[in-house]
Amino acid sequence: MNMKKEFNIDKLYDRVWDWLIAYGPRFLLGMVVLFVGMWLIRWLLDRSRQGMHRKEIDPSAKPFLISMLGVAMRVLLIIGVMQIIGLELTLFTAVVGAFGVAAGLALSGTLQNFASGIMILLLKPFVIGDNILAQGLEGTVTSIEIFYTTVTTFDNRVVIIPNSKLSNEVIINISREGKRRMDISFKLPNQIALTEARQVINNAIDKVSNVLVEPARRIGVSELQYDGYVVMVNVWVNAHGYYDTKLTLQETILQDIKDAGIKLPGL
Repeated sequence: MNMKKEFNIDKLYDRVWDWLIAYGPRFLLGMVVLFVGMWLIRWLLDRSRQGMHRKEIDPSAKPFLISMLGVAMRVLLIIGVMQIIGLELTLFTAVVGAFGVAAGLALSGTLQNFASGIMILLLKPFVIGDNILAQGLEGTVTSIEIFYTTVTTFDNRVVIIPNSKLSNEVIINISREGKRRMDISFKLPNQIALTEARQVINNAIDKVSNVLVEPARRIGVSELQYDGYVVMVNVWVNAHGYYDTKLTLQETILQDIKDAGIKLPGL
């Protein structure tokens, strides 16, 4: 019995020694590559953070991009270490591939929103605080997340729009240029001289402080009709507060026209 036991132990020692001879150097090399690789990844991530800061990438996208980059590099490092050690990767690759296909099919819409969110954060077609017109709605962008964007309309409705809708369709950024042209038109009877009406309108516009001096305003006839003519007024205002300025300007023009004794058709 003792001889059999001693024989088995010796055989085990031989197998361990053979494994150490065959795989020991590769295992040690793999551990060295792993530790050096982890240090290098941390260094690269620090440099990436500095690069993103210099390029003024959106703050809400930085943590996610850094995390995604770190995960990708660590996965590649682990696969490389496994190959150095000599572990079989066929089953591992098959499992990861099957999981990736299943996850891609299940989350196709979510992944599309995710990719669109990254593109919006990087390309910046709009930023928080911009007034945009999208999906038939006009409002102010209040947050940009990875999967969706939140817009608050001017009547205080909170609209959550999937990012894929914003990246694949037309978006009108109303406030990016900082100013907008306001168009106001109204009809005057033929007996009212245009020069008289223009003077009254100019005086009314001068009373509204939110109207910009440049670009210059325009006042002219946009349409001729048998019982009168249509006057078009073009002025430039700040993009933010556009509708408040429009209400004030229309009210001021209407009151000054009435005070000047000009009777509008139908009034």
